[in-house]
Amino acid sequence: MAATDHAIDLAITAARAASDKKASEIIALDVSDHLVLTDAFVIASGNSERQVSAIVDAVERALHEAGTKLVRREGKGDARWVLLDFGDIVVHVQHQEDRAFYALEKLWGDCPSIELPEDARGGDGGPEEEELDEFGFPKNF
Repeated sequence: MAATDHAIDLAITAARAASDKKASEIIALDVSDHLVLTDAFVIASGNSERQVSAIVDAVERALHEAGTKLVRREGKGDARWVLLDFGDIVVHVQHQEDRAFYALEKLWGDCPSIELPEDARGGDGGPEEEELDEFGFPKNF
């Protein structure tokens, strides 16, 4: 059984909210065949505890505005790995170091990905590429 359309819409809403706060490496996984309690995971990373908290706040706000109630929140005090349970979806916002260590995408690697629109994928965590001139200097230099 695949994730419901409602769960996919919520996952995209959460991913967009995370992306708006510059989260990196945002992915969504359809876990409905493996878990009975939720249909999808959204996983996003932040560079610092402050950014993790900002991403969490944005996701909570966006899903609240979409009419979805937060069932449970864990880890917000430390802001290293925050789990947001909205019933149909669970959002994991992790500090980049914790994301690399726990590797949730590998643990759930046999689950199909949910395609996210371009504006919901975030960055790769690195600095944005600057356009260089013919001498190798930034064009805005």
